Amino acid sequence: MKKPLLTTTLLCTSLLAAPAYAAKYKTIEVANGGTITGKVTFKGKDPAPVVYPITKDNDVCGKGNRTIDYVKVNNGALTDVVVYLDKVKQGKKFDPIKGKINQDKCTFEPFLSVMTNGETMGAKNSDPVLHNIHTYEIIGRSKKTIVNVSQPEQGAVTNKKIKLKRGAAMKLECDAHDFMHGFIFVAKNPYYAVVNKDGTFTIKDVPPGKYKIKAWHGTLGIKKGKVEVPANGKVTVNFEYKGK
Repeated sequence: MKKPLLTTTLLCTSLLAAPAYAAKYKTIEVANGGTITGKVTFKGKDPAPVVYPITKDNDVCGKGNRTIDYVKVNNGALTDVVVYLDKVKQGKKFDPIKGKINQDKCTFEPFLSVMTNGETMGAKNSDPVLHNIHTYEIIGRSKKTIVNVSQPEQGAVTNKKIKLKRGAAMKLECDAHDFMHGFIFVAKNPYYAVVNKDGTFTIKDVPPGKYKIKAWHGTLGIKKGKVEVPANGKVTVNFEYKGK
């Protein structure tokens, strides 16, 4: 298995009050929207989990090793994947979601979360040891630091506005504990879905038309596709990731 990356809009109108973070996305009435369904699968050898030695703060972080399964395969279905439409300019209401990360027992909870681009990410240190919230915008195989803040006190909460320009997600790390890892998908429109445990997903109320659709996985990257959504209809799009 390849080493994981060491990095993880409503238009203001006179009719609808909307935050500035979504200036490139316009809310419209979608009376004849269609539905996209599909499944994300994994073919080939399932990469083994990565094992990290727990080298410090053992009373809080635990002893021995930390095992992280970056590629979770369930009967051929790949989980921890977000499927989304790229560069959608208008559609259904886009309710903002703030990012919420908890550092508890030297883990990021949840491992994968979703927030809205332009919203605030809140990171809490629930442990009686120093943590460091370090997030990287994932841009292909490169990385760009977005947040890098120390949290020395238990109960400390750091709130930072997140605005990604190129990437779809961020990698989470703690510079004080190299065995802490997680991901945040940063949504730029409401047309996304975190896949279910069986790899299936559904995206509803899509205005009829042609779109670019992508599947994102924190370690395996992005798969691309195209889809034409019929009015009041359904269309299926499947994605397949492959192992060695």
